[in-house]
Amino acid sequence: MIYEAGQVFALDNRCPHMGFPLEQGSVEDGILTCHWHHARFDLASGCTFDLWADDVPTCLVEVRGGNEVWVKPLFGHGDPSGHWRRRLNDALTHNLGLVIAKAVRAQLTAGVPSREILRQAALFAVRNRDGWGAGATTLTALGNLLPSLPDEETYLALFHGARKVAADCDGEAPRRDRAPLASRPDRAVLQRWLRRWSAVRHREAAERTLLTAIANGAPPTALASLMFTAATDRAFAASGHSVDFINKACECLDLVGWEHASVVLPSVVGQMVAARGAEEATARRHPVDLVALCEETATELRALFTTARRPGWSDHVELSAALLGDDARPIQEALKAVLAGASPADLGRSLAYAAGLRVAHFGTANEHADWETALHVFTYANAIHQALKRIGADEGEEKGGIEAARGVLHGAMAIYLARYLNVPPARLPGEDGDRLDDLPADVEEIRAALLEAFDRQRQVGLAARLVARHLTLGHSPQALISTLAHALLREDAGFHAYQMLEAGVRQFAEWGNTDPGRHILIAVTRYLAAHSPTKRAAFQTADIAQRLLRGGELHQETSYSRACQIG
Repeated sequence: MIYEAGQVFALDNRCPHMGFPLEQGSVEDGILTCHWHHARFDLASGCTFDLWADDVPTCLVEVRGGNEVWVKPLFGHGDPSGHWRRRLNDALTHNLGLVIAKAVRAQLTAGVPSREILRQAALFAVRNRDGWGAGATTLTALGNLLPSLPDEETYLALFHGARKVAADCDGEAPRRDRAPLASRPDRAVLQRWLRRWSAVRHREAAERTLLTAIANGAPPTALASLMFTAATDRAFAASGHSVDFINKACECLDLVGWEHASVVLPSVVGQMVAARGAEEATARRHPVDLVALCEETATELRALFTTARRPGWSDHVELSAALLGDDARPIQEALKAVLAGASPADLGRSLAYAAGLRVAHFGTANEHADWETALHVFTYANAIHQALKRIGADEGEEKGGIEAARGVLHGAMAIYLARYLNVPPARLPGEDGDRLDDLPADVEEIRAALLEAFDRQRQVGLAARLVARHLTLGHSPQALISTLAHALLREDAGFHAYQMLEAGVRQFAEWGNTDPGRHILIAVTRYLAAHSPTKRAAFQTADIAQRLLRGGELHQETSYSRACQIG
């Protein structure tokens, strides 16, 4: 309790920022100041002047008979989930990492479903930034990974996703809403319009066309078909990010609900129409005109796909091997050779495996930045695969994704151009006489050794061998994925690392614990190990928030540690 200017006030003694005892603070002019980080509060209401601190809970006080003070010691918030939802919005608006962590953890504790927290952050991301960003991609990737994570990792995943959204939106202009057209054109007309406006880079017209399709009730598969068809008019646009962002926007809606399509999907149109296609780059034109090769094959797509398909086509591995060839024309010929038997999604699956092998065989003699080239090809290939699976769910939409399948041709040429990354190729662990017998066999010992490898730089080879050891011994792939997720979530990772893990988990699900599946998780592990460790500052913030909400006395731990240092 505090007596000030003839009044008595009762407040929680813990500073809501980091738990310092407010009794050690000071009061002046009705303002209570915490002396640890100088958060300031209105003494009468407990409201903070500093949004990074939160409000101090207060309780009712009555003075009876002039000298008796009655206090009703009920602290806390009447609506905890509502309070922390508002605080998450404040934290996202002002990019307050610790408050984001506390708001996420407290909502989970209050029983708010993880998908609802994800929805709040996702809608903030598309409304408070003029265009889809890396934060929205990270949030969606982590949302996709939630079913693969143990409960204790859900908090970290949501925290990392939300903090990336906040950083991505910080200082950005909010999105300007646009309206659909009043007419009801059929989908074929809308498709022609969207491709036309995209080709001439007319963002306003492209967004209104898309909004018209949404307003007229186009189903998700039709909306995806409209966008991917327009996006693949350019080859490997924006180094693959254009297609990847559209795919992530669709996956975001899978998570938060397609009723939000008119808010989420237009956020990627600006990048789609502005993206520079690879056909504008010299590498695609000389010494071999790869653009012309793709266009030649593209003219045959409809005829080849509409011939009788062979049920149960399963030559994915053979096609992937052909896609890793050193000559562009035979690669295109290999694609044409299987078109009469495979579906568009089959081609996407083969493309993604071939791209994963580029990462698995990445030669460490390359510059470190070259990892990103391999990553972009893999995440693009995964996006095309997911897109073709989505569109192919409705054979009425562009005949199962025939137009969008041009993206496979573009991806195949990206894999071809990245062949230098495998010179010399890294050897796959567990193959060519590598028996792995020098490594532990117990699942917990493998996990500990893998996490220890991520604690040190340049452990790409060891980390990959431990993953191969885990899988070849028949241990649970899900346990391994959880370990990789834990290793990533403790790092200050960039959005590429989240993309890599999520795409790898998606592709592993296609193959299971087979040779191709193992190769994909080896690729993921090699990339993550090459980018570990980091300072892990965000992990410390998440830990602080969790300890605060559990009632931890951080200031005592800090005082003790300082005393030890002085001593």
